[in-house]
Amino acid sequence: MDNLHRIRHRLRTHRFPPQVGTGGPRAPASAGAGPTPRAGNRARARTVGGVYRFLLTPRWWGINVFLLLSIPFCIFMGSWQLGRFEDRVDSHRDAEERVATDQREQPRPLDGLLPVTKATSGKQTTASGRYDTQLLVPDRQLDGADGYYVLTLLRTDTGRALPVVRGWLPGTADPAEVPAAPTGEVTVTGALQASETPGSNGVSSRSGLPEGQTAAISTASLVNLVPYDVYDAWITLNRGDPGMRAVPASAPGGTGLDLKAFQNLGYTAEWFAFVGFVIFMWFRLLRREVELARDAELGLAAEESEGDGAGSAGDDVPRQATGVSSPVQ
Repeated sequence: MDNLHRIRHRLRTHRFPPQVGTGGPRAPASAGAGPTPRAGNRARARTVGGVYRFLLTPRWWGINVFLLLSIPFCIFMGSWQLGRFEDRVDSHRDAEERVATDQREQPRPLDGLLPVTKATSGKQTTASGRYDTQLLVPDRQLDGADGYYVLTLLRTDTGRALPVVRGWLPGTADPAEVPAAPTGEVTVTGALQASETPGSNGVSSRSGLPEGQTAAISTASLVNLVPYDVYDAWITLNRGDPGMRAVPASAPGGTGLDLKAFQNLGYTAEWFAFVGFVIFMWFRLLRREVELARDAELGLAAEESEGDGAGSAGDDVPRQATGVSSPVQ
């Protein structure tokens, strides 16, 4: 195999010197002095027509059609995924701005804002009633500090209770550290929020919490802790009760830079990477076909196949050591 590669290299690069006299083989007269313009044109035409003739085969027609269709398709899909990511960024920015503007609006009655949607989440609302059961929501952060929410259920005239986050306290959840809730009839004003989903948006999904604690502020969790109906919503007070910090309202679900947004960004990179991969593979196949076509013109492909056949056949015959005569049969 090494000899075949050396022969191939010599045939491609060697220039035959001009022969003088009549004896022996003669190289073409143009080999030493360089091709004339007309000969160069014929060689170039032979190269285009011979070496690249494979581009007209049905196999390469299919490869080229696939290339021409896949590149714009990948660019379209990458641009679409990038647009989805940009839409989520704009939605997140708009939601944050709306939370800030909603705080300056006049509060509206609670029943007029239910059920909670993306349009009503964060709106200012007001409700009246009496505080009843109080719960603690551990594993909540505020400005990078660990702490817990103080959640108190407000019994309204409708018979249902409205979960109210009265504020945030640092440290480990401890009922002894929580200020007592106001007694008597109270009116609360705050930002309306949708029920939380355990395991999403930083909401803990812990179970087996001590009595008087809940991992998520959701109707599904609270109905198992109190003997009365609960609104499928909750509010956070604009001003925390004495001794506690107010919990800022959060943007509605599906409008933030969540995992789906970064998935769109990752898909964008993948589609554009596919474009580069398709082009790379096309040039690689083209280069391989050109080399095979040039070898065929020089007759090296047949020689190589014959050499491989001879080598494989020779491998099956046991070799005799040099200098050792074979025994007489």
